[in-house]
Amino acid sequence: MTLQKILVTGAAGFLGSHLCDALLAQGHVVIGVDNLSTGNLTNISHLSSESRFSLMEHDICKPFDPGKVDFVFNFASPASPIDYARLGVETLLVGSAGTFNTLDLARKYKAGYLHASTSECYGDPEVHPQVETYWGHVNPIGPRSVYDEAKRFSEAAVMAYHRYYGVDTHLVRIFNTYGPRLQANDGRVISNLMMQALRGDPLTIYGTGSQTRSFCFVSDLIDGILRLSRSNEHLPINIGNPDEWTILECAQEVLAVTQSQAEILFKPLPQDDPTRRRPDITRARTLLGWEPKVSLRKGLEMSLEYFRSCTN
Repeated sequence: MTLQKILVTGAAGFLGSHLCDALLAQGHVVIGVDNLSTGNLTNISHLSSESRFSLMEHDICKPFDPGKVDFVFNFASPASPIDYARLGVETLLVGSAGTFNTLDLARKYKAGYLHASTSECYGDPEVHPQVETYWGHVNPIGPRSVYDEAKRFSEAAVMAYHRYYGVDTHLVRIFNTYGPRLQANDGRVISNLMMQALRGDPLTIYGTGSQTRSFCFVSDLIDGILRLSRSNEHLPINIGNPDEWTILECAQEVLAVTQSQAEILFKPLPQDDPTRRRPDITRARTLLGWEPKVSLRKGLEMSLEYFRSCTN
């Protein structure tokens, strides 16, 4: 494997920080970029003495040039419902201006490029499980649209730079992912339920809890992303765990792992909340030789100490 100089935007975020770790473990030089609007320096504090890692505190919506790089991983974006509800305009900007700025770097330096897209491109899907050829069922003006449409626009921009400029691009559609460094207060399913269980608070279930999600442990996701970055595939690929769980079943797993006696509290379902979410990973299996290895129970056990530390 050729060692490279690699740019990772969103480097202080949940996924970005794990990606930096994996790339450094392979011997690469990593330049991280983050404006810390949702990222956390704690996620990369262990890299402070790593000579092959540096961090630029910068908003990628403004042009920048770190010098010649061999590959760009674009992971910069608010990603949790709480964050993109608070930073709606910023989310749209990072998905448009930020994406163009990073694509321009890849074009300038003839670098490879991988963009972190999302299962939210499918919206509240009418096709199940979701295949990459499905165009989605998205409300373009609803409360989730700032994130959904930013990511859908980014995909169009990435494909345009590939088609018109020959940039070696890759698109990963990320499904629900969890693990250490997931923000404890970000409003996502696993973090919400784990923190509530560990505090002994009632576990909040929206609607009846019959809506489904598919939860992928972070190490599995990063493995899939690295495989995609080394492939010749330019069209979107789903990376996620195809094991489908209702939210109520997930809550019961959390109670078992935390040994909590907390009750379950039902609340109204938020607008445009997807009723079903499960990736079809046939293309990932076929083209990348990838599939997840970590079960939900095992992943929750591997995340327990991290979430417990967040209660202190």
